[in-house]
Amino acid sequence: MIDLGKKNILGVQVDAVDYEAAIQRIVDAAASREPLAVTATAVHGLMEGATDPEHQYRLNHLELVVPDGQPVRWALNKFHDAGLTDRVYGPNLMLKTCAAAEQHDIPIYLFGGTIELLERLSGKLTAQFPGLRIARLRPSKFRTTDEAEKQELIDDIVASGAGITMVGLGCPRQEIWAYEFKDHINMPVLAVGAAFNFHAGELDQAPPMLQKYGLEWAYRLAKEPKRLWRRYLLLNPYYLLLLANQRLKLLPSRFDPGKAVAPKGEVLYG
Repeated sequence: MIDLGKKNILGVQVDAVDYEAAIQRIVDAAASREPLAVTATAVHGLMEGATDPEHQYRLNHLELVVPDGQPVRWALNKFHDAGLTDRVYGPNLMLKTCAAAEQHDIPIYLFGGTIELLERLSGKLTAQFPGLRIARLRPSKFRTTDEAEKQELIDDIVASGAGITMVGLGCPRQEIWAYEFKDHINMPVLAVGAAFNFHAGELDQAPPMLQKYGLEWAYRLAKEPKRLWRRYLLLNPYYLLLLANQRLKLLPSRFDPGKAVAPKGEVLYG
């Protein structure tokens, strides 16, 4: 088990952890009914924080930011001697959490996407984990919500009897949601992105060899070039440029987590 705590990558505090440590923290928080916001961050998610001081603040106030992407793991190893032999891939983290929830009889709440997606996902998960209890399915409204709707959602999650909430709203909406809701529901909140779509059978995952060498982005770009070309062809080189600046200690204040700015108000996604 590896848990070296938070390490600065481009001003975002990423946890140098492995799967075992991450799952242990999730299970412990579920047992003690403590807030624990978890996100699996790849280059895209990290750059959302590195380029937006308010979002950087949100990410740095989530309890567990795991290295989803190989380039994030490589940066942790290079800059902080983390010694991580594998990333903590969001879709795998979701399945390992479901396995732990089944073992410890912790019901889960699934939030995000359409009801059709959630029903397919629920069926796949319960087929794989027959003892897993799914407390409730809640589709997204695909818009921002007001305070009354936020409170209704909080009440629904708490009343469902769930011990873990999994959120699939896409980056950065799901991280914003986790930041805004985590202290109101007193349980682990996992922001798992495309894992809902992968495990429901709506999206194909990249072949393991591409994942191993950090080329998952190329596979996804080939699948959805119109939607993803800006994300990968612009953000990936910019990520490498910023890493070089941090490594060479150029403009150190640019990568100071203390320079993050608290959001002026809530952005409620529902």
